[in-house]
Amino acid sequence: MAHRGLCVGGCSQDAAYKHLVGEGEKKTVICIEGNIASGKTTCLDYFAKTTSIEVLTEPVLKWRNVHGHNLLGLMYQDPSRWGITLQTYIQLTMLDQHTRPMISPVRMMERSIHSAKHIFVENLYRSGRMPEVDYIVLTEWFEWITKNTDVSVDLIVYLQTSPETCYERLKNRCRKEEKIIAMEYLEAIHQLYEEWLIKQTLCKVPSPVLVIQADNDMQKMIEKYEENRDQILTPSKMQHCL
Repeated sequence: MAHRGLCVGGCSQDAAYKHLVGEGEKKTVICIEGNIASGKTTCLDYFAKTTSIEVLTEPVLKWRNVHGHNLLGLMYQDPSRWGITLQTYIQLTMLDQHTRPMISPVRMMERSIHSAKHIFVENLYRSGRMPEVDYIVLTEWFEWITKNTDVSVDLIVYLQTSPETCYERLKNRCRKEEKIIAMEYLEAIHQLYEEWLIKQTLCKVPSPVLVIQADNDMQKMIEKYEENRDQILTPSKMQHCL
């Protein structure tokens, strides 16, 4: 019988830490990347249900409730005012995701501190909604973190999805903050992902990349995850894959 993932988002840390991975054991970190509504949750759910790896979802609940303040909602309403505030907090919470003790030899994360910087901070800056000084401060923080903290990644799985598909899926989701997201925003995020992971002209990619076309329905995507299961779970066996 398949086992559920050891941890999806907010499981009990006290219980989980009883099974911490030893210092000498090999550890693998896999990041699932892609646009908003690209199917990351479906991917994470599949591996959580069919393996015993550790699965960490994006800490969206924290972003929506910082001592009663919905930073995610504020940012979507007024990105010029709240972009720096949200992205500072996202950088902190994603750093926590990367550095918390592992409870399985394999950890699968929804996005990463790398995409938070190279995709979402970059988009705010390029769109003119983040002042240069804010961008510089976040960049210096990010560079300090990557030089002084282990936020390494062994594989990026890029769910390559058209902005049109993402937009249609967004209409059927229940996150109230996302109701005001325009097609132009999804197109901009898509372009940055393509620059980063496909063309590799944006900045250095921190790991090999496995690209999975993700415009299909849920059943077809599950089939694709099954087909790519070994490549995803044992990234040391694959070369840089595009």
